Amino acid sequence: MSTRQEEIAKRRIFGIISHPDAGKTTLTEKLLLHGGAIREAGTVKARRNSKFATSDWMEIEKQRGISVTSSVMQFEYQGKKISIMDTPGHNDFGEDTYRILTSVDSAVMVIDGAKGIEAQTKKLFKVCAMRGIPIFTFINKLDRETKDAFDLVQELEDVLGIASVPITWPIGSGINFEGIYDIQKNEVVLYKAQKTLKLGEDGVFGPELEGMIAGYNLSTLRDEIELITGAGNEFDMDAIEKGKLSPVFFGSALADFGTTQFLEHFLDMSPAPGVRKAKLNGEDIEIRPEDEDFSGFIFKIQANMNPAHRDRLAFFRICSGTFERGMEVKLSRTGKNMKLAQSTMLMANERENVETAIAGDVIGIYDTGNYQIGDTLSTVRGELFFEPLPTFPAEMFALVSPKDTMKAKQFQKGVDQLAQEGAIQVYRNQYNEVVVGAVGQLQFEVFEYRLKNEYNAAIRMDRLDMSVVRWLGEGMDLEHVKDVIDSRQMLVFDHFQRPLLLFANQFTLNYFQEKHEDIKLVEALDVVNKY
Repeated sequence: MSTRQEEIAKRRIFGIISHPDAGKTTLTEKLLLHGGAIREAGTVKARRNSKFATSDWMEIEKQRGISVTSSVMQFEYQGKKISIMDTPGHNDFGEDTYRILTSVDSAVMVIDGAKGIEAQTKKLFKVCAMRGIPIFTFINKLDRETKDAFDLVQELEDVLGIASVPITWPIGSGINFEGIYDIQKNEVVLYKAQKTLKLGEDGVFGPELEGMIAGYNLSTLRDEIELITGAGNEFDMDAIEKGKLSPVFFGSALADFGTTQFLEHFLDMSPAPGVRKAKLNGEDIEIRPEDEDFSGFIFKIQANMNPAHRDRLAFFRICSGTFERGMEVKLSRTGKNMKLAQSTMLMANERENVETAIAGDVIGIYDTGNYQIGDTLSTVRGELFFEPLPTFPAEMFALVSPKDTMKAKQFQKGVDQLAQEGAIQVYRNQYNEVVVGAVGQLQFEVFEYRLKNEYNAAIRMDRLDMSVVRWLGEGMDLEHVKDVIDSRQMLVFDHFQRPLLLFANQFTLNYFQEKHEDIKLVEALDVVNKY
């Protein structure tokens, strides 16, 4: 029987990041297919035989063909226990993605071979780089016309500032795409013939590929491999682990080509769960996966994943110790003891009860409203907090109310739960009316859709001409602030009852600060926990 340490070493938790439409969800599904987690590429059989992507479980996602929530999918492959975090590709849901990335040990960056590095990829890369997360690059859609492979690799350095090392290399692209060369294994995988050629000691310069691929592709491949060998970056496992060097893979997720090579190399190179920074009674400490004390943090809360049960799940990353169903843990934020009686392993919206789990596992804990994003649960004595999760100021605001006053209770419940999920930011003005804030328009649409469909509360939404938010600094005289604000500002309160001011734009904010130097404004607060 393997030891707990050996079991931890088998765990892999990674997030997949990309710009919308780069093929992130398609790649996720192909990896699940290889792991036996689903039976059909691109679909699972659901009730009534309807088909939809495993990771896109919300009805609005299926209608629009986009991911707006983060899903956790778990499967086993070649002795490894893998958890994939499929993050929203849409920019409007960046905050959810940023939080997800705090729970992973590595990230896979999917790039559209025709478009190269796009805006959302840049943003998400920065979050990974900030945390030193190892990044693996999958350049997708090689079965279509793409940019030059060298140009794509060079973009990683020029645009993102990360060095790269090719692990697989394309042979042509679009109508001339004939396969990939696995540099490390010294073998060519042919695209149309779907077979693998093991090459001799001369690699691509040997006779094995003569007549197997077009002459112009073979000539180009030999030139490119010569250049990579002579001038490319050295393979350096230490640099990969530190997030300083990105292994690069080429393929087509839609055609399920190059994905097997990617998955197998990735599992060899990617890190198992490692050390996490935390504070214990205010002192900096490190939590190790093999520590005996159980600990972890909630990085996401999702209501109504199962419409039949109207439940809430807290997604929990285990950082140390062993979880046992029914165990008692302490919620650091409140100091209260909580019994973890109901827990589940996750496969998008499918569940499987779990009795035990260890560091490197992600479990779902049923929540009746006790938890918040960023909460630490542990059996450690004292006040333990992991690093705070990032929060971002909203840029769009609206006043919302139920269309039917008889539905006020459902409306309030829905608003509270969606705020706890982090799906939208919720404030109240001084008249106790609900003001919601979002990073993008799509967040408003999903908020409205979910209130109507999950809580039976249709809403009236009036957009506010406000785009900048600032918290009031500690110790500010609230009555004085109320006296000096006018129609170009709005006073609201967050769910911790802390006052904020909304401004029409940056100019209005600057003017207000010049006029009222005594009023201290703060751009962001640690709104998640007491780290």
